[in-house]
Amino acid sequence: MTCEENRTILHAYLDGELDAPRSAEFEKHLENCAACVRALEAQETLRSKIRHADLYEPLPNDLESKIRRQLREASAPVPKRFVWQWLAAAAAVLFFAGISWRYLPKFGADSGLSASAFASEIVDAHIRALQPGHLTDVASTDQHTVKPWFDGRIAFAPPVKDFAEEGFPLIGGRLDVLQGENVAALVYGRRKHFINVFVWPERAGEAEQYTGSKNGYNWISWKQGELRLCAVSDTNRDDLNALKDLISR
Repeated sequence: MTCEENRTILHAYLDGELDAPRSAEFEKHLENCAACVRALEAQETLRSKIRHADLYEPLPNDLESKIRRQLREASAPVPKRFVWQWLAAAAAVLFFAGISWRYLPKFGADSGLSASAFASEIVDAHIRALQPGHLTDVASTDQHTVKPWFDGRIAFAPPVKDFAEEGFPLIGGRLDVLQGENVAALVYGRRKHFINVFVWPERAGEAEQYTGSKNGYNWISWKQGELRLCAVSDTNRDDLNALKDLISR
């Protein structure tokens, strides 16, 4: 394996998430590659510094008095007229929220506001996955290992394929959550980047395909059969389109 491919699984190796053959292959590569050894040592040093860092933030001295004052204010009697006005307003909000929930697609939308919320959640999920120990629940380049892992965990079958020969090696998969529902996440490598491909059942009202970017991260979402897929990464959009074409073929 090349240094580029091995560095995409470095975090998984440190977290003990690689299967035995993959771990042995990685360690064999380390025996003859000083650059990868240095990269591994750098990550170990960084993790050690984080573990031993003093991240304690002292509480403000007046915190207790503020909490007690707020509790007293909250327990003060409320005029009945205000209560009825508040209940009427709350009922109206719930009514319109129910209509919005019924008629707006749950993942993504064509409206600017919904698209912005979708972009924020999908990018946040990608960034969260890059934290140590969160990238994969099953770490393997073998699609016949990753795909069966999802059986019984979700009610649909994600399209798991390895594209190492095309420059997109499969790293593994995991379960993730978007808007309160379980989705599949397939993880691919691209040079020194990670690409998360989120998969969930297609919902009525979603566009055939749409793209976007937020805070330096690009994403592309498309329909494939009865599934909706969304690839997100800090790599360029051409890479995401290339991976989309590979998955869709």
